[in-house]
Amino acid sequence: MSAMALAGEADVVGVEARQADSGTWRFDVTVAHADEGWDHYADLWEVVGPDGAVLGSRVLAHPHVDEQPFTRSLSGVSIDGTIGSVTVRARDSVHGFGGAEMNVDLDALR
Repeated sequence: MSAMALAGEADVVGVEARQADSGTWRFDVTVAHADEGWDHYADLWEVVGPDGAVLGSRVLAHPHVDEQPFTRSLSGVSIDGTIGSVTVRARDSVHGFGGAEMNVDLDALR
């Protein structure tokens, strides 16, 4: 089995969310993935609504070979007040989505 196959999928292992005074949301997302370099690394995470619509996404522009897990932020995410929870998921450049996701209860944070 190749080392690339051992890296597996990108997992969301932590999420902090908070609503700004403007009503938009900031997400600080921690991703774990055995990045191996430019050929196989976690390259994106998304905030997804209950209907599957992508509400926000953060491109991860480079591998994090020596920084695992790592946290990156996204501010200014507009989420309708009727949406009570979202799912945060991560993608890697080989497997796509499929690793561990985390649900965030927005109602509890409002």
